[in-house]
Amino acid sequence: MLYQQEQRYAYYDKDLDIEAYRLSGIVQKFPNHFHDYYVVGFIEGGRRHLRCRGKEYQLSGGDLVLFNPKDSHQCAPVNGETLEYRALNITEKRMRQAAADITGRDFVPHFGENTVPRCDITAQIGTLYRAIVEEWPKMEKEELFYLLIEQLLAEFAQYREDRVPAGPSEVIRTLCQYIEDNYSQAITLDELADLSDLSKSYLVRSFTRQVGVSPHRYLQSVRIQKAKKMLEQGASPIEAAGQAGFSDQSHFTNSFKGFIGLTPKQYQNIFSKDDRTGGQ
Repeated sequence: MLYQQEQRYAYYDKDLDIEAYRLSGIVQKFPNHFHDYYVVGFIEGGRRHLRCRGKEYQLSGGDLVLFNPKDSHQCAPVNGETLEYRALNITEKRMRQAAADITGRDFVPHFGENTVPRCDITAQIGTLYRAIVEEWPKMEKEELFYLLIEQLLAEFAQYREDRVPAGPSEVIRTLCQYIEDNYSQAITLDELADLSDLSKSYLVRSFTRQVGVSPHRYLQSVRIQKAKKMLEQGASPIEAAGQAGFSDQSHFTNSFKGFIGLTPKQYQNIFSKDDRTGGQ
């Protein structure tokens, strides 16, 4: 029996300031985590079981996937089927800028649904992905990008003003901020319990219920996001691991690949002038 080789590609487009991402032949299970950017992607082939924001989904070819920043999610293969997947990673700043250009309003878009079965918009995502990979003219890429975002906003986005409180309670938000401010340190559950005046067991239950991931998983996700920024700015994987709070290089590499799907070096390569692909 022949097995398809795993292929993992990522491209950074300077004109659009977004990442194009592809996974092919992947069986890997991705643990519960979140990103600090939007993900607009689709399933090309294979079936996946997705859990996002407490809901369960069965994904297959042609299904649209939409993640807001901080949407906790995890996925696994169904019956060992390989995954064919393409996506665009868009920072909150870039999405907000595009939304303002399109609507004339300054707001943070929020997608109410994380999946849309058999969605026609996936063809537009595939075309923009191709335009980025093949380095089409800037004007053509921008047109494709704005047309895609305009349709996503019209069909799936909710308007969420910054001043409107949403999500976790003030206590849990304080703990999240503490983790984000001290991610490079060896944070303990005792520290978080003292800070919140909650018992450790209640803290873990409440945090996980409101945020979607446990305090430890939140810390891991923050560390990965910080390490990504360091790698983008030219830090070596060893430097990024140490500064992000990982105890050793092996743990960092395994965690990074588990969350992102690429090794730290593969991810860094997409920002290199000489190598735009994340490699295989």
